Amino acid sequence: MSADITIIGGGLAGSEAALTLASKGYKVRLVECRPLSLTPAHLTGKYAELVCSNSLKSVDHLTAHGLLKKELELLGSHLLECAKLTQVSAGSALAVDREKFSSLVTQRIENNDKIERVNELAGEPSCGYTIIATGPLTMPPLSNWLKKLGTMHFYDAEAPIVSFDSIDMESAYFASRYGKGDGKDYLNCPLSKDEYIEFVKELNSAETAVKRSFEKKEIFEGCMPVEVMAGRGLDSLRFGPLKPVGLTNPKTGKRDYAVVQLRKENAAGDMYNIVGFQTNLKYNEQKRVFGLIPALKNAEYYRYGVMHRNTYIDSPSSLDQFFRLKNNEKVFIAGQLSGVEGYVESIASGKMAALHAIRVLEGKAPVPLPLETIMGALARYISTESSNFQPMNANYGLLPPLGEDIRDKSLKKEKIYARSINSMTKYMESILWN
Repeated sequence: MSADITIIGGGLAGSEAALTLASKGYKVRLVECRPLSLTPAHLTGKYAELVCSNSLKSVDHLTAHGLLKKELELLGSHLLECAKLTQVSAGSALAVDREKFSSLVTQRIENNDKIERVNELAGEPSCGYTIIATGPLTMPPLSNWLKKLGTMHFYDAEAPIVSFDSIDMESAYFASRYGKGDGKDYLNCPLSKDEYIEFVKELNSAETAVKRSFEKKEIFEGCMPVEVMAGRGLDSLRFGPLKPVGLTNPKTGKRDYAVVQLRKENAAGDMYNIVGFQTNLKYNEQKRVFGLIPALKNAEYYRYGVMHRNTYIDSPSSLDQFFRLKNNEKVFIAGQLSGVEGYVESIASGKMAALHAIRVLEGKAPVPLPLETIMGALARYISTESSNFQPMNANYGLLPPLGEDIRDKSLKKEKIYARSINSMTKYMESILWN
């Protein structure tokens, strides 16, 4: 079929964009290189494969990530719906069975007669309308073309996944912080003070798979390798992923000195992800050092943690607030390649690129999303000139101030939430539906 628009990349952003455009009746040509050519991080040829964690972060509407999900719900996000249909318990977070999630997205794309699927390595985009959403591991020849836009890079890492049956339950217990969830959302592995100190010591001296020759600025803070974090000070992990706050060990009735949390990786509950343990350690070192955690002394690994290089463009100099190239208004760029960081942020960028593309295909001028929304604020961030541009997660710091002094933090967040939802609703009524 003759496509109205081509989408290059079948990850989170590309899949959301394809389903959004197809739902409006547009013919989409979706180009994906997998499984013909797998990236260093992907394992399958399915659409929307999650390669780092299975968590899409908080659903609490008083958090920035929760607010972002509410905005996407209003806009009818296809992938967010798939995530909810395949979720596993994770307290206040939205975590999914990653196999079921990517399978469901793939099924919906394959069953949509408006989407033509093409399996090939993409090159320079043609003269037609195009959304490039190839992600942070974009491969040649397209990556060679993107270098002209001033590509940059940083290092990203993935956490290990262990077998539930190999965890020593005499040393572990189920609980969520502050009693949230059903009480079995997280598996907690405590360490005493001496065990923690020994663990940090060995972590700091362990051998890495990639030499630590990269600069600090090349490590994205949101996926900081656990060994890099440990090198920042003895207590850095206790105030980070190993923080014991909000947890009481039912076996002792006390708070532990430090706690490693594990989260379900799949619905069956036979695989667990070590939360916050993105790492660059060699595989044998991961087994040795992580084995110092009492509950993981005999852990069997389904997947060891790995580290890889992620690429993104210099968005402020290349993109406008509609995710379009400033020098080619027929080409949009979405996903982590555009400078947003995170699963849901990538979905949101794919949704925004698609909505703006629809306006253009209808012969109308695109209209920016309200700055009071997380989505609108992210669009402004990636298109605003900066001398030190870095990928960005959803956060309240992106939003304009309320204009009133509110000391109560919960009340302030409620007002931010109400303002965002009100602005998004008005935007939809006046722009999207007219």
